[in-house]
Amino acid sequence: MNFEIETEHWPEGDWEALALRAAGAAAQVEPALANARLEASLLFTSDAEVHILNREWRQRDKPTNVLSFPMLERADLLDLGTEGPPELLGDIALAHETCAREAAEKGISLEDHATHLLVHGLLHLAGHDHVESDEQAAAMEALEIAALAKMGIADPYGDRNI
Repeated sequence: MNFEIETEHWPEGDWEALALRAAGAAAQVEPALANARLEASLLFTSDAEVHILNREWRQRDKPTNVLSFPMLERADLLDLGTEGPPELLGDIALAHETCAREAAEKGISLEDHATHLLVHGLLHLAGHDHVESDEQAAAMEALEIAALAKMGIADPYGDRNI
């Protein structure tokens, strides 16, 4: 997967390498993400920018940690061949202040939390969700946990029962 990455309002860091690691791990647990034709746009930005996006596109008047905007239906993603031009999977936006606050509250690094949120966002772009049912949420969380484990990152849901 190729990324177009923009970082504004985030500290210095190798966010591109982090995104590539997250995408590689996500592709190991969700093979549909392994197609080399896929491209995604990643915006590492501020709470204020994510607040605007959340209000405009989700009708939620508040910032959130991550937003995902899929461009492909899951069926189209699954049918996507390996030959052909690049295909836009979608866009992901991460809000720095919310991510940093959540990481501090969890006692983990910003990098590990951002990695989790990128995996979460990529799974959304691949058609997974967690809002319709507890079973759906448990299935998505299991994929996240498996992807993060491949990178040596602890289960972010370990403190609650699913």
